[in-house]
Amino acid sequence: MDERRLRFEALALPHLDAAYSVARWLSRSPTDADDIVQDAMLRAFRGFDSFRGEDAKAWLLTNRAQLLAQRRDRRRRRDHAVLEDNMAADGPDPEESVLEASRRQRVDAMIALLPEEFREVLLLREMEELSYRQIADITGAPIGTVMSRLARARTLFREIAKDGL
Repeated sequence: MDERRLRFEALALPHLDAAYSVARWLSRSPTDADDIVQDAMLRAFRGFDSFRGEDAKAWLLTNRAQLLAQRRDRRRRRDHAVLEDNMAADGPDPEESVLEASRRQRVDAMIALLPEEFREVLLLREMEELSYRQIADITGAPIGTVMSRLARARTLFREIAKDGL
C-alpha cells in the first residue's frame, strides 16, 4: 500500500461512523446514507492532496453537502423508516427492548420533524459532538448563525416533545 493511502485511512476511517450517522439522519434512509458515505469517502480520497492537516472529521463531513443535494433528486423514499434492530436476540429483557426501541423511534421522529438546517446543526453538535467552529466549517454558515440555528433547533425539539408527538 502506498503512503498516501495509509495516511488517508489513518485520518479518515476513524470518522466513518460519524459520516454515516450524519448521512443517515439527514437522508432518513440507510440505503441513501450508504451511497452518500461511499461517494463522500471516494471524493475525499481523490481530493486528499488538498487536506492540509486541518480537522479531518470536519473536512470529511464537508463533502456531504454536494452529496445530499444529489440525494434530494432521487426518488422520494418512505417518510417513516421501519424500526431497525429493535429487538436484539440476546437483549436483556424483551419488554425493556421494546420500550427503548419505542423511545428511540419517538426521538427519531421528533428530529425528523425539524427543518433541515436546524436538524443538521443539532445532529452535528449533539450526536457528533462537533464544536461550533467545526459546524460552521461544515455548513458554510457563520458561527453566529450556527449558534442561533442550534438554539432554535433545541427550542423546536422541546416544543415537539411538549406537544406529545
